[in-house]
Amino acid sequence: MTLASPQQRLTDFLRSLPFSVDELPSEACLVGGAVRDALLQRESQYIDFDFVVPEKAVETAREISHKYRAGFVVLDAERHIARVVFPNGTLDFAQQEGASLEIDLQRRDYCANAIAYHIRRNHLIDPLQGVSDLDNRLLRMVAAENLADDPLRLLRAYRQAAQLGFSIDGATRTKLREFAPLIKNVAAERVQVELNYLLENPHGDRWLALAQADGVLDYWLPDADVESLEKIQKIQGLSLDLSRDYPEFRMNPDWVTGAKLLCLLSGNLEQAQQVILSLKYSRGVVRAVSLAVEMLPDLLAIAAQPMTLREQYFFFLGVKTSFPIMAIAALASGLDRAKLEPLLQRYFDPKDQVAHPQPLVTGNDLIQQLGMQPSPQIGTLLTEIQIAHIEGKIQAKNEAITWGRSLLQTLPNNPQ
Repeated sequence: MTLASPQQRLTDFLRSLPFSVDELPSEACLVGGAVRDALLQRESQYIDFDFVVPEKAVETAREISHKYRAGFVVLDAERHIARVVFPNGTLDFAQQEGASLEIDLQRRDYCANAIAYHIRRNHLIDPLQGVSDLDNRLLRMVAAENLADDPLRLLRAYRQAAQLGFSIDGATRTKLREFAPLIKNVAAERVQVELNYLLENPHGDRWLALAQADGVLDYWLPDADVESLEKIQKIQGLSLDLSRDYPEFRMNPDWVTGAKLLCLLSGNLEQAQQVILSLKYSRGVVRAVSLAVEMLPDLLAIAAQPMTLREQYFFFLGVKTSFPIMAIAALASGLDRAKLEPLLQRYFDPKDQVAHPQPLVTGNDLIQQLGMQPSPQIGTLLTEIQIAHIEGKIQAKNEAITWGRSLLQTLPNNPQ
């Protein structure tokens, strides 16, 4: 790759700022990912700029937020870091660490992220040859101790390699393996963010496998192994195949992410829940993935014995909206799609009475028509009426009442 007119590219990049750069201190520098992305000509609709200033970082951020009526928050009072929040992105202002900007850059994670752009002078500051690494599409650590100081940087290496299409320098990867046990010291929320980036990225599968091989996933995902990573590497292609017949898979990327996460977990429900709870996933994710873990064996069992209509009814009743996650994971586990197809067709047909039942009668109908009293019997009767409906034994409300009356005589504790 050849970087064409980097200063011009950065000048154009800064035009997306929601204020004039003339309002920045004279020695303000743009640093980190924004510089890297500008030089790589990576576009983003969301602004995420980091500025380093020699002094008064918090005051600078406060003044800009006040003038433009933007949000303002102090991120780290001790290190003098503050954020300005605009509708289309954020600007972080940090006070320079050390006596010079070069010293500040020496404290960063990877050389490709340790390039600064002096805005007023319109030139790059690149003491660690980060531009050369961009040319070579390489992630190379600034210093081993920087990785140890913030072990999240270990996982971030694999995430950035996936996002940027880079490789990881050999010496750097050796240190990633060496420091892998330190990842346990990182806050779960921060680990989850990096993990999600890898799960969501179409190229993240290979890097997840390398992170697992290097031991970086061992603490937070103890059940991830070679077999589970092999399943994950099939999922992207499987989801593309499914989306040709069922466009919903293309419109719901969270299903693919959920299926990948499912593959990284134990088949034991208690162990799986412990892992996803420890990673601080939302209640919605915990609920969906837990259901998928619990019911995936039932889905895989159709390879040997297809479900009856009754079994399908109770299966869909139990799995709810987790079915697409399970479907992808089941195919990645080796289930023949031909076995799965009838269930897919039912799930994606909103009129299908097995997957999306529309009752012929309600509990009130049974109370009024059959003289029943409120009791668990009503729920039992409604279920059996619904199953009779999907089996084609009854088609209309009057038939459902007649069926219910005859069935009521066979139920235990029948008060009539």
